[in-house]
Amino acid sequence: MKQIQVDQLGGPDRMKLVDAPNPVPGPKQALVEIKAAGVNFIDVYFRTGLYKGDLPLTLGQEAAGIVSAVGADVTEVAVGDRVAYAIMARGSYAAFAVVPAWQLVRIPDAVDFEHAAAAMLQGMTAHYLTHSTFPLSPSDTCLVHAAAGGAGRLIVQMAKMRGARVFGTVSTEAKAALAKAAGCDEVIFYTTQDFEVEVKRLTGGRGVDVIYDSVGVTTFLKGLNCIRPRGMMVAFGQSSGAVAPLDPSVLNVKGALFLTRPSLGHYCATREELLLRAREVLGWTASGKLNIRIDGTYPLSDVAQAHRDLESRKTAGKLLLVP
Repeated sequence: MKQIQVDQLGGPDRMKLVDAPNPVPGPKQALVEIKAAGVNFIDVYFRTGLYKGDLPLTLGQEAAGIVSAVGADVTEVAVGDRVAYAIMARGSYAAFAVVPAWQLVRIPDAVDFEHAAAAMLQGMTAHYLTHSTFPLSPSDTCLVHAAAGGAGRLIVQMAKMRGARVFGTVSTEAKAALAKAAGCDEVIFYTTQDFEVEVKRLTGGRGVDVIYDSVGVTTFLKGLNCIRPRGMMVAFGQSSGAVAPLDPSVLNVKGALFLTRPSLGHYCATREELLLRAREVLGWTASGKLNIRIDGTYPLSDVAQAHRDLESRKTAGKLLLVP
């Protein structure tokens, strides 16, 4: 089968298309024929070495496809099932991948493979952030950085489902239109406006209840000044770089703030929780309640370009690889 491998850490050109043996599922595993695989910043982190993985490694932690074989003791899925998965099994930049069966979720008939793959990681991330990490209510105001991006647009949509007031930061007029279409009540241009000043103005000096920050070093510290006392900073990504170590006393000075660095794996740690999130996200996708934007699809051979496009931060939706 065709597979992308990284044998040396570095830039996008370190990813090579190679021939590899078809994997064989072991006990409690299923073999999935990949129809679409998501491209995410976590893949960049593994490619560059920010997150550690044994070389050579195959990137990709999100995909949709068809179960083509199962190992012993598999009860969750059967051969022929249309399934999707995200985050906890690496290796989806390939024609086939072996996945723990408990991590596979059946795709509704009304959802195609591309939208299923596009919905899983970012959709379930938006779900746990808005429903569990800081469960939003109609009395809450949140700030979403990169509000026009793949994850940002879904966070905005789910925050509005829960009745919250939503501010979003964007870089261009085109992205502002996307953020507003997703439901942003107020859009802040971080390229020309000081988002701290704007947040304080829009909240009468109080600050927001929570910030959902996927950007990292360029937004984190300023964000702490925008949160109301005993509010929460949710740092769930670092597309601009990692945040430096923080003295916990800073959180006290800023208003006894809460800080968390969550990840999807900890919010889908059991099959029950995984199914709860995935069924809602895929169900909303099927009904049209959740709008999934796909910005580009690439063959495996163009994986380097997909990563360049992702890292450019010029995209405003999901990027997919189609084996």
